[in-house]
Amino acid sequence: MTDTSSKGPILVTGGNGQLATSLANLGGPRIDRVGRPEFDFAKPETIEAVLDAHKPVAVVNAAAWTAVDLAETEVAGAEAANCTGPALLAAACAKRNIPFIHVSTDYVFSGDKGSPYLESDPVSPETVYGRTKAEGEQKVLTADPKAIILRTSWVYSAHGKNFVRTMINAGAKNPALKVVGDQRGNPTSSDDLAEAILSIIALIERDGWKDQYAGIYHACGTGEATWHELAVAALENAARHGQKMPEVAAIRTEDWPTPAKRPADSRMDNSKLNSVFGVKMPDWRQSVTRTVDTLFSQTPA
Repeated sequence: MTDTSSKGPILVTGGNGQLATSLANLGGPRIDRVGRPEFDFAKPETIEAVLDAHKPVAVVNAAAWTAVDLAETEVAGAEAANCTGPALLAAACAKRNIPFIHVSTDYVFSGDKGSPYLESDPVSPETVYGRTKAEGEQKVLTADPKAIILRTSWVYSAHGKNFVRTMINAGAKNPALKVVGDQRGNPTSSDDLAEAILSIIALIERDGWKDQYAGIYHACGTGEATWHELAVAALENAARHGQKMPEVAAIRTEDWPTPAKRPADSRMDNSKLNSVFGVKMPDWRQSVTRTVDTLFSQTPA
């Protein structure tokens, strides 16, 4: 765990979301979490008010519109949360010279490259969610050229609503499950992402700001998986804790239609994160095991 306890407060937006919760668990009392109604991208005046009240030494924007399918019809809400709001927060941080870390997504890519995406690859989102996140990246960097943007993917944890918890709950109730097996990406533990963020902040505080830090990075679990493979791994770990293992059949994307088109292959390369910050993201399989162990340790007998 990264020791950042002796420094000033780190403001984390996103209230009780997965990443904000992980940051609070790992960063301890130094983490100031804010969410609605105190902090609301739909009410821009709350941005300046929160920064003035908390006086953070760093800001992590973990707030976002993440309802991918709903974004297809609720475009204005997605744009406010993923684009215009983060740009206003970035500008406010730049004005105060506060290091700003903004979290983005693999959905900025179409998923047809056929190999892991690099930060230098052009974005080509195919959903409203992906488009607003891609536009948000550019607006953030325009508002604050020193901003650090971390693209992540397939986030799960022992808390909040996520795929791993959904599969374990479904597996406890059903003898057979069907899970998409032709979409590929990098499952990411929110604890691992939080640890990476705290390490970056600690490095900046220890060594001072360097211009090379600014820009876009990929920060996702090491190793790749399909949703089916992630489900099987989660359920196999649940079986170690006594939950009966269901049959898990792999199905095609077209067999599970959704309003928003998911990228078929959104794998990302983490090399830049490691070379610039010295941060290596853990293997997703090890992290899934830790997450499931934590989940079952929290469950009353």
